[in-house]
Order: sequence, then C-alpha cells, then structure tokens
Amino acid sequence: MNIRNLEYLVALAKHRHFQRAAEACNVSQPTLSAQLRKLENELGLQLLERTTRKIRFTQTGLRLVEQTQVVLREIEALKNMASSSHYQSLMQTLDVGIIPTLAPYIFSHLNAVCRENFPEIELEIHEAQTNQLLYMLESDTIKCAIMTSNKDTSKYVELPLFDEPLVLGVSHQHPYSRMNEIDMGHLKNNKILMIDDGNCLHSQVLRYCYQFELEPDSRFVAMHLETLRRGVAFNRGVSFFPLLSTQQGSNENIRYIRCVSPEPKRKVVLIFHRSDPMRKKYEILRNAIARYMERYLIDYNAMA
Repeated sequence: MNIRNLEYLVALAKHRHFQRAAEACNVSQPTLSAQLRKLENELGLQLLERTTRKIRFTQTGLRLVEQTQVVLREIEALKNMASSSHYQSLMQTLDVGIIPTLAPYIFSHLNAVCRENFPEIELEIHEAQTNQLLYMLESDTIKCAIMTSNKDTSKYVELPLFDEPLVLGVSHQHPYSRMNEIDMGHLKNNKILMIDDGNCLHSQVLRYCYQFELEPDSRFVAMHLETLRRGVAFNRGVSFFPLLSTQQGSNENIRYIRCVSPEPKRKVVLIFHRSDPMRKKYEILRNAIARYMERYLIDYNAMA
C-alpha cells in the first residue's frame, strides 16, 4: 500500500467519476483504475461497486475513505512540520473563523486574549456562516473555528467554550416590555421574527418554535442580527437574541427579557483538526475565553 493509491481513492470519492479523478491526480484513467484494484487486493476488501452507469462505494469503502482523509491530512501536517520555514510561518499566524452572530461581540476579548498569551502571533479573523467555516477548515484556509456545536463538528476536536443564553427582544410598545422574565410556554401567540436559514441561529430558534408551538413570521426574514433588531424595535414582532449581542449596538427601543422554563441556550465551541500542532495554544485560548464568559454569566445571573 502506498500514499499515492490512497490519494487516488480520496479523489474518486470527491469526484465520483474515474476520468475526472484521474485528471485531478494527473494520471491516466486506466492507471487510476488499476491502482485502485491493486489497493482492494492488498486490503482484501471490495471498496467499489462498479456499474456502467455510476460509481458507488461500499459501506466499507466509505469508512475507509473517511479514515484515509484523516491519514492524508496527518501526513501533510508532518510534511509541513518538516519544512522549518513553513512551520515557522504557521506558528506566527492564527487564522480563526467565527460565525456572524458571535464575531462582533467577542472580537475585542479574543484579540486581547491573543495579545496577552501569544504576542508573537498575528490574529486573523474570518467571519462566515457555519457551512462556509467548515469548508474553510477542511481546506486549511482557517486553522480553528468558533461556532455552535452541531453534528457536522463531530469529526474535529471540539472544546466547549460556553453556553450562551438566548434572550427575548421586544419593543417598548409591547405588553411584555414591563416584564423581567417570561415563561417559554407563554409565548405561544406571538409572531417570532427570524434570521435567514443560512445562519445557525435560525435552526436553533426554529427548534424552540417547534417545541413551544411558536409561529415563525415568514414575512420578515433578516440576514443580520441588526436587521432583526430593527424589526423588533418597530414592533413587527418579537425575536430571540444571543446574550452577547444585546450588549453592543443595543437599540433603546428594545427591551431584552430573560426566558425561563427552560432557558433557551446555544452551545459555543472551538473546533480544529486532530492533527493540528497548535493544539496547546487552542487550549489556552479556550480556557481564557471560558473564564471571561464565566464571569460575564455570573454578572448576568446576579441581575435575575
């Protein structure tokens, strides 16, 4: 078994076409086919179901592709570490991806943490939605990402940062504006303004809508939290906001109310590749952010 044959396997899984996979690997199609048959013989396993119409991987083949991607990534990491100039460059820059509903509200603290703990490293921030961040992580455009936990993050190392409460935003003209907290079960008759479904906050809020029979308002869908905030300020409806987003850029026409029974929350995590040589730095980063949020949430809970 050699590394090149493993690369052929991953290319075929990506392109699902022998000719396109061969072109991506700069070999002829017969060569790629022959080497994959050789790999199957060496392993004593059938990886592909070959038909005239399309390529179909066996279940064993799919599992092997997933493990092969991990192996090739670690081999690439070893090559990079062997190159002192590349490794030194890697250690001088920290590319962090952050979801849009968190980036503006955590940036200043993240920057301060990096300056204090890694003064020799330049912090580079990439703000993007969850799916794009996962693609950027897979392609090594970023080295780690701060986002909410979901099923697509399970293949990475996932360090928990904090559980962020979601609070209810209402206009000062709304009857709830005089309340300090509200039971989730009492929101049934309200129109819930929503953020765009490309944003992870959309699915989190939608889950609570289904659970408590709330009605998402299809006539108002915002791309950004600030647009959502405007809709609430003009009393178009009510909506849920991540707690950190209520501290900066707050609108004086909005009142934020704690929700209880239960308190809606989202789990924020730091993710990165298992083979990443900067793991120790990520753990320091995680601990500093977690300590900051612990103090922040203590103050928030004391106001209850």
